[in-house]
Amino acid sequence: MNPIMTSLILSSLALGTVITLTSFHWLLAWIGLELNTLAIIPIITKQHHPRGTEATTKYFLTQAAASAMLLFSSTINAWSTGTWDITQLTSQPACIMLTMALSMKLGLAPLHFWLPEVLQGTSLKTALIITTWQKLAPMALLFLTQHALNPTTLLTMGLLSTFVGGWGGLNQTQTRKIMAFSSIAHLGWMATILTISPTIMILNLVLYLLMTISMFTVLIFTTSKTIKDLTTTWTISPTLSSLTLILLMSLGGLPPLTGFMPKWLILQELTSHNLPSLATILAMSALLSLFFYLRLSYTTALTLPPTTTQNQLKWRFCPKQKTTVLSTTLVLSTLLLPTTP
Repeated sequence: MNPIMTSLILSSLALGTVITLTSFHWLLAWIGLELNTLAIIPIITKQHHPRGTEATTKYFLTQAAASAMLLFSSTINAWSTGTWDITQLTSQPACIMLTMALSMKLGLAPLHFWLPEVLQGTSLKTALIITTWQKLAPMALLFLTQHALNPTTLLTMGLLSTFVGGWGGLNQTQTRKIMAFSSIAHLGWMATILTISPTIMILNLVLYLLMTISMFTVLIFTTSKTIKDLTTTWTISPTLSSLTLILLMSLGGLPPLTGFMPKWLILQELTSHNLPSLATILAMSALLSLFFYLRLSYTTALTLPPTTTQNQLKWRFCPKQKTTVLSTTLVLSTLLLPTTP
């Protein structure tokens, strides 16, 4: 793609999110979401491949439907209350519609079906943008309206998402689909805690972004599109293959790694709000996700590839890509547990 067009599209993508993040008027928030959706469409369809076109169509239809539902809910609210202020959301039908619209935008179960399919049809870099940057605007709107949202709906969707994210990833061989189901599971944890403690949700979101960025940079660095590709990571960098193992354990939420922090705080908060059964079910659902992370780490660091590699000493060469982002996010994704608030 032309560098000028790339910079224009990426700046439009950033601008759309920033408009939504800074707006207090429903129409401005909607304009930001629309700009965001329209800017990422050329990025997804850039590959000129039927799968890319299919992914773009699915993404556009779901996001357009969600945006329309969001606009409809804000109109209903403005009709009943006489204000377009985001924080003044009081109409019950509008609250439920808004929850559904933002859940569809994020990919929360049972409105998650588009996410794995779209990620599978795009490149790893585009998948990184969809799973990280594209979650910011809907999450900001959820955060602004959390006092008005129905806790039962969010808890149900969050619980369902953690299970769907775990079950869905079990039999996948494609790394992008595994990351999509991982994203659904993480979003489920965030939706569960949103109405109880919004600050923990923000912390969880930041750590989720960190871990997802570092995992995707590992996949981009090793050009791994399937689990089988991960078996040759050791030829590129032996250090990276062992660090990937630790990163996957962090994504699964094992102590003493960063990923344990949000799960620990969420379970603690749920228990203190007299919801021990919900906390137990959430902890059990984390085991499902942990299983496929273990599978990935086993193939990455503990097995030799079934096919012989052409060059066993590839790691002696200087890497073509910059490793600054990779090293920074990897360190933060694994060693932040002592900073637990």
